[in-house]
Amino acid sequence: MRTAEALKTQFPLQDVQELKVAYKKTPLFEQLLNKEVSIAVVGLGYVGLPLAVHMASKFRVQGFDVNTEKVLQLLQHKDPCEELDSSAFENKDISFSFEENTLAKAKFYIVAVPTPIDSHKKPNLNPLKSATATVAKHLKKGDCVVFESTVYPGCTEEVCVPILERISRLKFNKDFTVGYSPERINPGDKAHTFTQITKVVSGSTKDALELIANVYNTVVTAGVHKASSLKVAEASKVVENIQRDVNIGLMNELAQIFNRLDVPIKDVLESAGTKWNFQNYFPGLVGGHCIGVDPYYLIDRARQFNFKPALLEQVRSTNESMITHIVNQITKHCRFSFGSNGKHILVKGITFKEDVNDIRNSKVADIVKALIKKGYKVTVEDPYANAQEVQHEYGFKLTPISKINTKFNAVIMAVNHSVYQNLENLNEHLKINGFVYDIRGTFKHLVKNHKYITL
Repeated sequence: MRTAEALKTQFPLQDVQELKVAYKKTPLFEQLLNKEVSIAVVGLGYVGLPLAVHMASKFRVQGFDVNTEKVLQLLQHKDPCEELDSSAFENKDISFSFEENTLAKAKFYIVAVPTPIDSHKKPNLNPLKSATATVAKHLKKGDCVVFESTVYPGCTEEVCVPILERISRLKFNKDFTVGYSPERINPGDKAHTFTQITKVVSGSTKDALELIANVYNTVVTAGVHKASSLKVAEASKVVENIQRDVNIGLMNELAQIFNRLDVPIKDVLESAGTKWNFQNYFPGLVGGHCIGVDPYYLIDRARQFNFKPALLEQVRSTNESMITHIVNQITKHCRFSFGSNGKHILVKGITFKEDVNDIRNSKVADIVKALIKKGYKVTVEDPYANAQEVQHEYGFKLTPISKINTKFNAVIMAVNHSVYQNLENLNEHLKINGFVYDIRGTFKHLVKNHKYITL
């Protein structure tokens, strides 16, 4: 009889695990692993590009984007978002194109395009619909389409699937399947990268779920979580960001209350934070393309079902009101220190968060425009943002730090860029009686002999 040790030697644990994985493989999964067919990633921004590059470590990947300039940069292994180094493209089986006929060779599609809101704060699904239509033109029997774009619960089945069926003339769950796997990319975060974050996956059939889970599990070190349905997966993404929106909204309301009571909110939170179960959230601007946008998708969906999401609406209103609150504070201190002559302000930082070049839905830009409307002369500087993009998106110029040689009535530290933490010339930018307004409250150590103000 074989001993236990002999069995361990003949059948080590690793071999058993590999056999278990092999047992779960679907025919399409085997084809993908063997690179007989490819994965197509549609949309190569902050979400799609890291996903495509990591997938390309195990699979053959075709990256597609309608932005020709972006594709040309990617062909040179340059990430327009500046999230990936050129070395990240090395030894990856990936190609990039803006020609949609390259999608015809794929059997597994991942759609990762933006889902913004319009001027009325309603979901703008046009990019998603367009991308879905593009995929539908090349959809074949046995294909699987996974959506990563943030949407409301039900969108995949009610909006995307009909487009796929109508254009491809194939039958849902008979000829093709779909899945939803919410993106969890955090721009600028070098610790919580694509492979290090648990991936929520869902599928329209049991087999589709297994296929999708196997594909993501092959490259995601943190593993996958199988959601019970497409709608559950869709809802989980919206809830992730709504929870943060609500908590920040509470802090923003408290900040405005305590400002009237002349109580420093930062000191209050520091004191409250000594309790073991206190959750530390901080007041500030809520912009970007996730927390400041995604709640509107669920708000709109709730209204469609005759439910008024009063809390979500109030939180959005509170967080948006911080722009007016900050502008009023700045103008009040300018008048107090300089009277009607305190009209020259330097704003440091314009991106929606620290250490990224993403300017989408920048609330700092709203502050700048509000100050300009009030008659202030505003100079804006940011080491990450692209000057042409800022000019195109918001209508004002960026000034390189090397060309700023004047003194200002106030300096607004608007974004917590790490490069700002060691500034030596901040005080040199201020006139006598000038002040620093620090939105995040992290630059007090830089201010000497001048007034320091924060939320």
